[in-house]
Amino acid sequence: MVMNREQIRTIVGIIGNVISFGLFISPAPTIKRIFKNKSVEEFSPDPYIACIMNCLLWIFYGLPFNHPDSTLVVTINATGLALEIIYLSSFLIYGKNTHRKKIFMWLAAELVVLGVIAGVDLGHFHTHESRSTFVGIFCVVFGVIMYSSPLTIMWKVIETKSVEYMPFYLSLAGFLNGSCWTTYALLKFDLFILIANGLGGISGFLQLVLYAWFYRTTPKNRKPPSEVQLQNV
Repeated sequence: MVMNREQIRTIVGIIGNVISFGLFISPAPTIKRIFKNKSVEEFSPDPYIACIMNCLLWIFYGLPFNHPDSTLVVTINATGLALEIIYLSSFLIYGKNTHRKKIFMWLAAELVVLGVIAGVDLGHFHTHESRSTFVGIFCVVFGVIMYSSPLTIMWKVIETKSVEYMPFYLSLAGFLNGSCWTTYALLKFDLFILIANGLGGISGFLQLVLYAWFYRTTPKNRKPPSEVQLQNV
């Protein structure tokens, strides 16, 4: 029996959910390391802060009054939101005061921005197309911010010639996730999912290139990155 495009898209979406869950769970080893050592070391909360806003927007984008038939988008981002909040708790407990101030400041700002977007969306737009376009633009903007947040870590890799603080599995999951959801968006064209996840795939690929390039120059007297990441996400 030959499957139609919608059925294939659903299957790709389910696979995307599985890979996305892998992406969201990939920092677990890093968070475990933080709790074990009672220190955030050189790890940054930036990717988790950015991811929370990204998840909030995609959840709102996928709600029935904005973009019907987007259950798969909502479920995986709701799961991701819960996990990112747990991850940030490690920085609140073991991070510096600067980490705590940054986290609270950005989370407050994100809630305000989401509130404004929701107010404008529900108050001024009255069709699925107009609402999904309005919210989708913000999804893309904040998606770019989320996928660019690892740039600080990527720069640290280049400066130190060490991949210790750039989780391999997180980078791999980002690449696979972006690739899968890009395919999903192309099967039933969705410009916003396409742009956001296409950029995610490119970002993940560049991180993998850096990892391959600087893996050998990573100090061997420390725990190998592969082990660090194995307990990461």
